[in-house]
Amino acid sequence: MDKAREELRRAETARRNVFLSFAYEDINEVNLLRGQAQSERSDIEFNDWSVQEPFDSSRADYIRQKIGERIAQSSVTVVFVSSATHRSRWVDWEIRESLERGKKVVAVHVGKRAPRQLPAAVTENRIAVVPWSKLADALK
Repeated sequence: MDKAREELRRAETARRNVFLSFAYEDINEVNLLRGQAQSERSDIEFNDWSVQEPFDSSRADYIRQKIGERIAQSSVTVVFVSSATHRSRWVDWEIRESLERGKKVVAVHVGKRAPRQLPAAVTENRIAVVPWSKLADALK
């Protein structure tokens, strides 16, 4: 029994705590990816804060503070990119905040090709953009 607990504890600590940044319009696709990551064979654990609130709302400072805390707790930020992502001011801010905090950032897309337009922070900082199937390798 103790050996089983030890194995479970080791598996939990080996998982990467990943902050997942995405445009709220992509929530359905992101939920599928979250489901895949919850399998026992995955070494990725997503930590995200889904935001529907406008970037310049009255609660924005509070939301940015809470998101910043989640980013600080994570070892890496993964940005889910789609044709909608480049319009999200939250995603752009989360990328820049992650970089400012010294976090590795990787952008991921579904399918064979990345969307034509990427968030400005991805392009400006030459962040790696990989398909979902290659994410685990990109996080090593």
